[in-house]
Amino acid sequence: MKSAELRQKAAQIRMDLLRMIHGAKTGHTGSSLSNADILTTLYYDVMRVDPARPKWAERDRFIASKGHAVESLYCILADKGFFPKEELATFSQFGSRLIGHPNNKVPGVEMNTGALGHGLSVAVGMGLAAKLDGRDYRVFTLMGDGEQAEGSIWEAAMAAAHYKLDNVVGIIDRNRLQISGGTEEVMGLEPLEDKWSSFGWHVVGVNGNNVQELSRVLKAAPALPGKPTLVMAYTTKGKGVSFAEDVPHWHHHVPSDEELAQALEELAKEAQVAACE
Repeated sequence: MKSAELRQKAAQIRMDLLRMIHGAKTGHTGSSLSNADILTTLYYDVMRVDPARPKWAERDRFIASKGHAVESLYCILADKGFFPKEELATFSQFGSRLIGHPNNKVPGVEMNTGALGHGLSVAVGMGLAAKLDGRDYRVFTLMGDGEQAEGSIWEAAMAAAHYKLDNVVGIIDRNRLQISGGTEEVMGLEPLEDKWSSFGWHVVGVNGNNVQELSRVLKAAPALPGKPTLVMAYTTKGKGVSFAEDVPHWHHHVPSDEELAQALEELAKEAQVAACE
């Protein structure tokens, strides 16, 4: 996809997830708005996936380690045809497979996640399996920045470098906010890029809400043979909705009818601007 098309698609995904959260009366709104550009770029411009064959052996794998921000992922999988888009209306309802964290009963979801710190370890296992099996698929995993306080993240980071898993791409949604406040106040992370470099990863900083930059960096991975890649995606929590951006309580805030209407209007304008480029 061209950059303008990706921007249009990201705006559509944001509108879809807001409607879904509003209808369900629950959801992680700020985090899903934050990561929408990352997931849109991955699924529409970078990753090798086939909705008709969700278990295709040669597919690229995606692990949502920050599993609470699942709304954007569900909306993308539905939009691509992994399951009917009408099913989004069942999100977080009794008996629905679209629960509040990734559920591998949903086509296109590789594993159940939500307990923070686990996704990278699974991605490392998948990357090692690909090497042993002689397959060329890549494994992408999206982590939260608050998640970096989990010790298992660093065990997995060490293992990926040790086994030279250049087919593993870690992405950190670096929006600097978590449910209890700013990341640097809750548990200081900086210098985060230097920490990942010291663990043997090739680190690239990027504007995580710029689809053109994301596409360039993610398509280039692996940039260095024998080294896993860490993309530090600097984002704005609540991106795309003016009154939600960088506001901590939007982490788990459900928009009112009035807020939904305003948000949809803003995002429709964004999609229109992108369409004219």
